[in-house]
Amino acid sequence: MAEKSVNSLSEDEARAELAELAQKIGAANKAYHTEDAPEISDAEYDRLKRRNAAIEAQFPALKRADSPSEQVGGAPAEGFAKVRHRVRMLSLANAFDDDDILEFDASIRRFLGLTAEAPLAYTAEPKIDGLSLSLRYEDGVLTQAATRGDGAEGENVTANARTIHDIPETLKGAPRILEVRGEVYMSHEDFAALNERQAARGAKTFANPRNAAAGSLRQLDSTITRDRPLRFFAYSWGELSEPLADTQMAAIERLNTLGFQTNPLTVRCEGPQEMLAHYARIEEQRATLGYDIDGVVYKVDALELQRRLGFRSTTPRWAIAHKFPAELAWTRLESIDIQVGRTGALSPVARLTPVTVGGVVVSNATLHNEDYIAGRDSNGNPIRDGKDIRVGDWVQVYRAGDVIPKVADVDLSKRPDDAQPYDFPTTCPECGSDAIREEGDAVRRCTGGLICPAQAVEKLKHFVSRAAFDIEGLGAKQVEQFYRDGWIREPADIFTLRDRFGQGLQQLRNREGWGEKSAENLFAAIDERRRIPLGRLIFALGIRHVGENASNLFARSYGTWEAFEEAVTAAGAQEGAAWDNLLAIDGVGTVMAQSLVSAFAQEAERASIDRLVHYLDVQPAERPQTDGSPVAGKTVVFTGTLERMTRAEAKARAEALGAKVSGSVSAKTDIVVAGPGAGSKEKKARELGLEVLDEDAWLALIGA
Repeated sequence: MAEKSVNSLSEDEARAELAELAQKIGAANKAYHTEDAPEISDAEYDRLKRRNAAIEAQFPALKRADSPSEQVGGAPAEGFAKVRHRVRMLSLANAFDDDDILEFDASIRRFLGLTAEAPLAYTAEPKIDGLSLSLRYEDGVLTQAATRGDGAEGENVTANARTIHDIPETLKGAPRILEVRGEVYMSHEDFAALNERQAARGAKTFANPRNAAAGSLRQLDSTITRDRPLRFFAYSWGELSEPLADTQMAAIERLNTLGFQTNPLTVRCEGPQEMLAHYARIEEQRATLGYDIDGVVYKVDALELQRRLGFRSTTPRWAIAHKFPAELAWTRLESIDIQVGRTGALSPVARLTPVTVGGVVVSNATLHNEDYIAGRDSNGNPIRDGKDIRVGDWVQVYRAGDVIPKVADVDLSKRPDDAQPYDFPTTCPECGSDAIREEGDAVRRCTGGLICPAQAVEKLKHFVSRAAFDIEGLGAKQVEQFYRDGWIREPADIFTLRDRFGQGLQQLRNREGWGEKSAENLFAAIDERRRIPLGRLIFALGIRHVGENASNLFARSYGTWEAFEEAVTAAGAQEGAAWDNLLAIDGVGTVMAQSLVSAFAQEAERASIDRLVHYLDVQPAERPQTDGSPVAGKTVVFTGTLERMTRAEAKARAEALGAKVSGSVSAKTDIVVAGPGAGSKEKKARELGLEVLDEDAWLALIGA
């Protein structure tokens, strides 16, 4: 029988069909992603997804907690043990044009105090579009292979890595401890052959080589991985018992002599002009390389300079990825949906006719805020020549190293005659509360707070996200389900689940997708996360303006939860010593500080935090290895002009020795390093009787 049009469905019919579609699409996802045994064709799968999306658009109130539109692939396969990286696997900052690279070079020179004419060498290498992998060798024997994961913790895929021809099982002449890092990828030729084999046996083909490589490496059955033509390029390292070389280039050459494949297009460049010239050469060869790349990575060549430059919270200062230009596509804007985030922000999302952009099928894109839709920036100046965005428009979508695609332009020649300007809502679509836009804020926010279910659910999703508590088996889908059922209303409820339901197994066993083992695994995963690092806990609270980097900054500054809580509570009046000390943390501004103390000052939110912490064992912040450091634990202020190093380098070296660097002088300051031109800070330090050192005395103190 012919399928009824979405517009003619009754509410009961729509509810029943959404349930049926959720079951069919869920089964298809499981068959493909988890069992590697697809049961329906691509075309049929896509048709089911489109039907589900159309019904949800027509009946938004009926959208299910387990909606297929909120799922990406299948559930993570059980069976991979977690691996804690001894040296974090960090991501890279991105650059998109020549000016970004010139600024990258200039910023490094500023940090190191080098003139524009001083020699400064870099390496340049193709950025492979694959899956990051870390290989650990002990006494020359491969003992462990792990994916990057969240940078701190990845998945143990040792058995699968052993099947990759480019990865040696044993090494001769290697350091006793050697962690080799690189990229797992698949060549175009091998990818095409794999898809031919998949098609010949009626199996699902892969969208692109990167997806094929990632899926192949993460197979629970290593015999499947063995049959997939994976390759590996080595380009970096983690933990070492002894240095590989003095320069990046020499270290890469050393890895090659040890038996690893390294990219032959890696070269040494004398300055940014040579880097840009090599980028142009690689871009010309991109189509003929035989494997996918999405840019060029530049790294400072001298490893001693890399050490001096150090790291930001998530990226090294000494490296950057120069991405190739954004890939573009045109498609139809079918609708605009409003999503409510954990801070109450109303975020417009474009629902698009699916289109492939850079090898990825895109059906959603961000529209930023109401100004962006209206064709203006936050100051009222026109963007896109003042063209607004309307439902039905033909829009240009792009991706440029971003996970979330963006709408870049509108083709007015294809605008439907009946297209109307978009009327941005002034009430929350979830709870009906007023949605206000404060002066100076680009975003409209729901005022419902805790009564808004969208904010509550999004806060819980943030709480269990990867960089926060990362509870295995409790993802966005489960949070929505448990919230809807009244099992979880706030973070503390997660840690009382087992007690509130006895052993909790029977209630979960009765749920679709749950069994005794999966229920027990969930409770065990929750218990495992009762012990949590301070930085992760602060980030998990979801306080506006307090991101992952700031959370780790607060953790390092205060050390323990008790000290942090006491300091933030004392700073609640936004005046006095506690407030001054909070603002004195280098990197903390007034807006962030106000947001932090306001969260702790709100009675309901503070009570929720207190209930949560009652069930946790909060671990003090990890301190740098500072045995013998004369400044470990001390607060240092730099003022005036430093002549033998830049201020940025001085700060980085002090923090590496376990010191806390502050931007202002107070009675809690231990040392003030005063260079020529020091003014009020030096004067105040002497009035307080603090230890004041010149630059030479400081360097002598730290043994530099």
